[in-house]
Amino acid sequence: MSTPDDTGAETPLADEEIQALREEIDRLDAEILAAIKRRSEVSRIIGRTRMASGGTRLVHSREMKVLERFSELGREGHTLAMLLLRLGRGPLGR
Repeated sequence: MSTPDDTGAETPLADEEIQALREEIDRLDAEILAAIKRRSEVSRIIGRTRMASGGTRLVHSREMKVLERFSELGREGHTLAMLLLRLGRGPLGR
């Protein structure tokens, strides 16, 4: 991997590497966004189906498992899991 020159400026090769990595991040962001949208849709379908069959919209034990799964990311993982759960609930579950 390239290093900065004596002035601290990036070399052209480093700029190309950075650009390639940024493009990878952009692709990953698009995949993450698509996955979040699909996850929210599936979660809403589950909630509607449960309610239609006389069940509750939310299952606390299931939500706790989601929080536990994301805990490997630390405090930010908990925050991320809470946001995903909120997105999946839709407007009535907030």
